Amino acid sequence: MKNRNLYLLIMMVLASTAIFAKEYHVSVKGSDTNDGSASKPFKTISAAVNKAFPGDMITVHAGTYREWINPLRGGESDTKRITYRAAHGEKVEIKGSEIATGWKKIKDGVWKVTIDNSLFGDYNPYQDTIHGDWFNRLGRLHHTGEVFLNGKSLFEKETKEKVFNPVPDTNIVDTEGSTYTWYCESDAKSTTIWANFHKFNPNKELVEISARRTCIYPEKPGINYITISGFHISQAATQWAPPTAEQVGMIATHWNKGWIIENNVISNSKCSGITLGKDRSTGQNVWSAEKDIDGSIHYIEVTFRALKHGWNKEQIGSHIVRNNEIFDCEQTGICGSMGAAFSIIENNHIHDIWTKRQFDGAEIGGIKFHAAIDATIRKNHINDCGRGLWLDWMTQGTRVSSNLFYNNDREDLFLEVNHGPFIIDNNILLSPSAIRTQCQGGAFINNLITGTVHMWGESNRFTPYHFPHTTEVKGLSSIYSGDDRYYNNIFAGPGNNVGDHGKYKYGTEEYNEAKFPVFINDNVYYNGAKPYEEEIDFVGSFAYNPRIRLEEKGDDVMLYFTFDPAFYDFKVNSITSSLLGEAKISKGKYENADGSPLTIDRDYFGNKRSKDNNVAGPFVNLKKGEVALKVW
Repeated sequence: MKNRNLYLLIMMVLASTAIFAKEYHVSVKGSDTNDGSASKPFKTISAAVNKAFPGDMITVHAGTYREWINPLRGGESDTKRITYRAAHGEKVEIKGSEIATGWKKIKDGVWKVTIDNSLFGDYNPYQDTIHGDWFNRLGRLHHTGEVFLNGKSLFEKETKEKVFNPVPDTNIVDTEGSTYTWYCESDAKSTTIWANFHKFNPNKELVEISARRTCIYPEKPGINYITISGFHISQAATQWAPPTAEQVGMIATHWNKGWIIENNVISNSKCSGITLGKDRSTGQNVWSAEKDIDGSIHYIEVTFRALKHGWNKEQIGSHIVRNNEIFDCEQTGICGSMGAAFSIIENNHIHDIWTKRQFDGAEIGGIKFHAAIDATIRKNHINDCGRGLWLDWMTQGTRVSSNLFYNNDREDLFLEVNHGPFIIDNNILLSPSAIRTQCQGGAFINNLITGTVHMWGESNRFTPYHFPHTTEVKGLSSIYSGDDRYYNNIFAGPGNNVGDHGKYKYGTEEYNEAKFPVFINDNVYYNGAKPYEEEIDFVGSFAYNPRIRLEEKGDDVMLYFTFDPAFYDFKVNSITSSLLGEAKISKGKYENADGSPLTIDRDYFGNKRSKDNNVAGPFVNLKKGEVALKVW
């Protein structure tokens, strides 16, 4: 009887939750005086924001919405969220821009428009310039605003002369696009923009200008458990997002917990697409304000302030970012300082990040995280960025698994001043520079690596490490170098064609100089890649070329290679927590985020590894001869 009564009580609670949860509809044909029902939808998403409570859903129908969504409330748990979603099968755009009309022709190709500043409200992107810690403006000012012609951003110039007489930038991929230029002047009343549209008449094309600093961002922290799903989000005037400042991308979680950001197309941010970052109260560009103190000291202070202000697993992080396409952002596709801890980043395609190269800085990458504690970064496709993935400071308990990297011209993976443990497994790293690690305590398992591997220490920077699976700081240490593990990887060099990367090494040879002991075994080396001098069990041929190549065929990516017969006979050991041991400095074990023992028993595709099929590299069950695999 008691069990039956309990069952009835649970059913009543579930029923009441379903009854009281509401769905609000938004349509460009609606009105904010409506009730938000399917037959009487709101006109703006912001109107639905005012009504939504935990458990509610906001469904947005086809159209373009030019507004800042500032969530007032969050959900209460993973099962009682507030969900913002695009209606199924409908294209919903959220833009940080406004349409600019009334252009006047100055000369062939060059036009001018003057805009009343009332368009911008309390934020004018043509008066605000990009700034912040570790930002390099390359000798000129850059406004957060942007000009777009038919969805493509133009190149800002610092003088009108460079608009009237543009010079192509031959150092970037889009040399022709670099001649589509703009310049602005702004006073208390109006903003004037000059732009070179070449053969296009801006009064007959879609010309937009950034007008808001973000698209989706709660103004205050404590807005948890929100889902953002299915939108096209673009063209916000985002500010530089260093780890020592408030980080505001086009979608920004703002020091909250449990967001799901999924199935979106995110593009054309002046700086960052998605930010999972810290808030302003723990520091705002503190190094820029006091540069006579080393930046590392400032970030250590920020870290301890963050701990004091609630940086822990119960309150911050645990986000899921999945199935998004992110491109044409000039700082990062995704970044986050401390707020990405305990998060899952999976199945995103991040490409064409930092392609215009008009400014530089130490916070640029497809993904750039500080303090990615117990984060999972898996099955992402990251290409044509400056840096692919940059894990900086306090990367501990993190696993980077089954990602595809290529055409990243600085490197695929940069690991900076971390003490481990962290695991890099089953990845495909095909850029000229594959791994740069200024760390200790990493485990590199079953990867395919065709670029250089560069390892070095850092004796002058002391960075934190943590008690396992928490944000609680255990201590600080410099980077001695070493204490890394390399098992079951395939390394392939370029043969005699080393190109610009000749000063670095292919394979694990550079670990001959490591200060701490290293654990390197069961790897395969081809075509100029060399093993660590104390590696015992390895195979390969310095002269053999496995002919590894990648082809993009529409939305598919094909990988081709031909391994030699010795590869198939070289069976490797299964990688487990007991084999990997613990990181020397942090004393953390190589284990799952929940503290359970780890076994790397799946390949890139999720196929099961067994004693009979366990070979080096990210793939099992390979046929002999030339292999063709669809890797995305």
